[in-house]
Amino acid sequence: MTDDLADVPAGIPADASAGSAADAPGRSALSMLLEAVLGLGSDLELRAMLQQLTDSAATLTGARHSVLGLLDPDRGTVGERYTSGPGEAREPRPRAEAPIRVHDQTLGHLRITGTDDGRPFTGADTTMLAALASLAGFAIASERLYAAARQRERWIEGAAAVTTALLAGGSAKDALTTVAERARTLADASAGVILQPDAAGGMEIVTASTPDDPAGIVGTVIEPGSPVLVQLLGGEPVFIEDSATDPRMTTHVRSRFGPSMMLPLRSGGRLIGTLALPRRRGERPYTAVDRLLATQFASQAALALVLADAAHDRERLAVYEDRDRIARDLHDLVVQRLFATEMMLESARRRGPAPETDELLGRAVDELDSTIQEVRTAIFALQQPPADAPATFRGRVLRETGGAAAVLGFRPSVRFAGAVDALVRAPVDGRLLAALRGALAAAHRRTGVSSIEVAVDATAVTPDGRAAVRLTVADDGRAEDGSRAPAVIWQAPL
Repeated sequence: MTDDLADVPAGIPADASAGSAADAPGRSALSMLLEAVLGLGSDLELRAMLQQLTDSAATLTGARHSVLGLLDPDRGTVGERYTSGPGEAREPRPRAEAPIRVHDQTLGHLRITGTDDGRPFTGADTTMLAALASLAGFAIASERLYAAARQRERWIEGAAAVTTALLAGGSAKDALTTVAERARTLADASAGVILQPDAAGGMEIVTASTPDDPAGIVGTVIEPGSPVLVQLLGGEPVFIEDSATDPRMTTHVRSRFGPSMMLPLRSGGRLIGTLALPRRRGERPYTAVDRLLATQFASQAALALVLADAAHDRERLAVYEDRDRIARDLHDLVVQRLFATEMMLESARRRGPAPETDELLGRAVDELDSTIQEVRTAIFALQQPPADAPATFRGRVLRETGGAAAVLGFRPSVRFAGAVDALVRAPVDGRLLAALRGALAAAHRRTGVSSIEVAVDATAVTPDGRAAVRLTVADDGRAEDGSRAPAVIWQAPL
């Protein structure tokens, strides 16, 4: 018996006078063929359907043996094989074969051999065989078309999800991990690996996503001069049948893997890195469709990485601009206040001992204390990355006032007293922040507001002597009757 269907003669015996098994009384060949056609519209899985067609070929023609062989679309050799009946003799007679074709593409062959009485196959038998081969071709083409469409849809959805995730923010390392994980899932690979150029001119694995132990993968380097590296640096994808035996592969981790794709991540002529998608040894190789879709995914992922990097640069620019503004605030407010305090102390020194000297010195001390609080607040704001959600209570207060600045047109002044981060806990912190939002909104609704002072004091005391936190929000706006708007004071025990 041979699996090479190309060597089987496709001739049709000239003697077509003998009847076939399909002529058995009580059941016509037409009705049996109709059953095979109806099977195409059922929910049968493709393999079950092809087996049914193979069985029908033997039954409808009276053959002792039938075989349906499918060609591997990427290699041209026989891949899947379906049989019906006892084992096929090496030189069976009679024999008939029909190609399974769709348009001009040959997908395989359907062959029948041997009859119980040794009679040759009739013209009706070969016509029936050709009809079944056509049905098989239709079923295979439909299944492959559906599978390719579904596969393409999954890759497109995956690329869109990666783009959305990358543009949502996050670190560069998180961005690379997102690409590696999504690509590994879509390609059904055992690992998703990102390599980036290193200082020595090679490429180093910087990210590895794998359900297996990733130990020893990250940090692996493709040395300069490697044939694979030459292709990748030139912007060419590399497709490998077996990583463990391919002479182009030189890393120590190659023994873990079999089929692999290595796809350059390029955008605007710049090489960002390489996406590698290896499968385990012995697993099915990548098809031409797999390679095409993965290459398109890599191109879109590279663009998304560039856009995410540009967004990160804009965020850093915003940080620099914000720090410039804070620096100006420090200069305009803190430095001037320190200068005024210096002048008061100098005036007190010149006057010499007097009752009013104590008052001036007290005011100077108060100003210095207020200035220290302003400097501490400014320093904390400089240390808080704008893209990060603040984890401390102090940072949450500053986020509220910073968000209000976009509506007010100016940033409220904020002062803290006491260890607010250590003392103000849930649920008091949430209630205080709600009160702060309400006070800022009320100030925005008033006319003539050009400055707002916010004070959070964790050293306050309730009338009954308990420790408390006090929020004070004061502005220079006017009430409806024209008088200065009263400050909002909110207090709760700690």
